[in-house]
Amino acid sequence: MRILFADDETSIQELMRIELPRLGHEATVCPDGRTALAALDRTAYDCVIVDLDMPGIGGLDVIKRVREVAPDTEAVIITGKSSLESAVSAVRQGVFDYLTKPCKLAEIQSVLERVRKKRELTARLRALEGRVRRAEGSTQLVGDSAGLRGVRKLIARVAASESNVLVRGETGTGKELVARAIHEGSQRAAGPLVAVNCGAMPEHLVESELFGHRKGAFTGADEHRAGLFEVADGGTLFLDEIGELPKALQPRLLRALESGEIRRVGDNHPITVDVRAVCATHRPLEDMVVAGTFREDLLFRINTFEIAIPPLRQRLEDLPELVHHFVREARPQTPPEAVLIEASVLEVLAAHQWPGNIRELANVIEHALVLCDDLPLLVDHLPARLGALKPRANAGERILVPTAEPAVVASPSVAAGAAAAGAAAAAKPVSLRELEIQAILEGLERNQGNKARTADELGISLKTLYNKLHQIHDGVAPDGGFARTA
Repeated sequence: MRILFADDETSIQELMRIELPRLGHEATVCPDGRTALAALDRTAYDCVIVDLDMPGIGGLDVIKRVREVAPDTEAVIITGKSSLESAVSAVRQGVFDYLTKPCKLAEIQSVLERVRKKRELTARLRALEGRVRRAEGSTQLVGDSAGLRGVRKLIARVAASESNVLVRGETGTGKELVARAIHEGSQRAAGPLVAVNCGAMPEHLVESELFGHRKGAFTGADEHRAGLFEVADGGTLFLDEIGELPKALQPRLLRALESGEIRRVGDNHPITVDVRAVCATHRPLEDMVVAGTFREDLLFRINTFEIAIPPLRQRLEDLPELVHHFVREARPQTPPEAVLIEASVLEVLAAHQWPGNIRELANVIEHALVLCDDLPLLVDHLPARLGALKPRANAGERILVPTAEPAVVASPSVAAGAAAAGAAAAAKPVSLRELEIQAILEGLERNQGNKARTADELGISLKTLYNKLHQIHDGVAPDGGFARTA
């Protein structure tokens, strides 16, 4: 390690100049506090050993400066005038150890060995925290749609408060990502974020998982165990799928959120915890209240502030940015200027309804990257279940809607039908709906089934065109005679 040693006794200075390097350390030896402060401004040290009583600037002043410029550096006091007062002052300054003169070299060696082990453990912990953060992924909410901008604003508002938050959204929309963003933007960011899926725990263990248990409280309770409320003390507890919490445990959760007190299973003594709750659900809790499966007072408690995440199908304009994000995340060495995907891939993805939302999209891109040796991603790399959305070789039959329903295809027969409808318009009034259908089908025919060009030509967004194609497919013409064409 790199050691800074400061003492006003010449004999000790000479001894440390010889012995610290012999012990395997790089040593800077100073005769007083002023010289030590100058050394601190020039170099970073692993450990600082200073005499408590030096003329001019004393050891505590040097340690105070260490805390300002290098808070990770360990400090050790060595003094020949040991007193309770000086020991208390040293502890308040956060010293690692306190040695009294005369001290043996073996004592200094033992202290430095403990400093070395502590710094190794700290480095391992930081590396582990970095791996965990990478495994969890970024808390960045990707996209710039109006719906997502609204979510970001709500997160910024509520993060600074202590309010409980209810995050609503379909499966796979990123509810835990929102919870992490709330935690990281709050004053509790330095505390733990503990996430638990209420629907994934066995019902008979939910109480023990949340509140802990005493040894012998039930069969298999072989030791005392802290619950997740205790683990999250000082931080945030994320209760995912709160609607799956058993009805019998809802009063205990309500009590814990209201009073800040919990009791371990089998224990009569309350434990005070300081926890902020962020809950999430994809279920209609109000309907569950009516059905009697969810407590109304608990709903009021967890729903102090509500954030609703829009499903992916309502924010298709975020698709390009999301796809690029997942590709870059999986292949971070890709040059910034590289083309990541072909335009036809986005066209196919935009036609899908995404029942699994962002999670489903991430899986689709991961599947495509497994098949893709060299970027860009192609339509052929997409999963087979998106096959019916892929453009066909016949340019007149390129545009299809999702596989769950029969497809509308821009073909010569459709164009002929549209022309016949135009001729019939002279004999009877034509509705706006019929004109819209005719314009869309004719546009698809002119552009050989290319939806992007058709949308540009019609002056509407690609998303709007897809919506109208689905409306055409799902409905019938105003006269009831519009036929589905495959």
